[in-house]
Amino acid sequence: MRDKVLIVTASTGIGAATARLAAERGAHVVLASSDSESAWELASETGAEVWIGDLTRPQSADSVIGVALSKFARVDAVFNAAGLSGRRYGDGPVHECTDEGWEITLNQNLTTVFQMCRAAVNRMLEQQPGEDGLRGAILNIGSVLASSPEPENFATHAYAAAKGAVEALTRNMAAYYAPHKIQVNALAPAAIQTQAVQQSHGPLEDFLKKKQPLTEGLIGVQHVARAALFLLNSPAITGQTLRIDAGW
Repeated sequence: MRDKVLIVTASTGIGAATARLAAERGAHVVLASSDSESAWELASETGAEVWIGDLTRPQSADSVIGVALSKFARVDAVFNAAGLSGRRYGDGPVHECTDEGWEITLNQNLTTVFQMCRAAVNRMLEQQPGEDGLRGAILNIGSVLASSPEPENFATHAYAAAKGAVEALTRNMAAYYAPHKIQVNALAPAAIQTQAVQQSHGPLEDFLKKKQPLTEGLIGVQHVARAALFLLNSPAITGQTLRIDAGW
């Protein structure tokens, strides 16, 4: 990642872990976050540039790209790490899912990805390939729930639908943009050790010990960060969804 310009759309959890690791490996990081406190704290630690705002707004993605271009004149990679659980807004099984739960969950987990991908690709198509032969790399966050449902504890159907759409978008973008030297992949994590997961799903220690036997519980964010940087530094890999599920 040395001297590559990486945009990360989160400043906590998986996004923060990836930003730290990328900075350690010499990347120029731009953090795009709605959480100013965590973003500035992470920036002081990593030297990252910061964009603060609501990523669901249509103009936000272009604004984030603008920050990267104004500082570094290039965008080599985008990690769409932002997202949320819609449980508190009414996500759940289809017969119980509220309109608000559906709309917020899809906006936060799918629309933001689409908007950032559109803005990033528009820029990447204009720039010359880098030393690795690519014009750019995009990495999206899906979920193990898109392909491996868990109805008892993770019956969040709007979330699963959004993540399934992210994975389909990833495959189709990868096929279309490969001739343009733009790589697009996705990660599909299971239950990760983030504050959001712990708050959303409560005490599931016994369940996850069996469901994720390799880690005997929640998966550490550092494992996802390493996988993220692997895909962002593998020019011959595109259209893949890498599951990080500890045996889910």
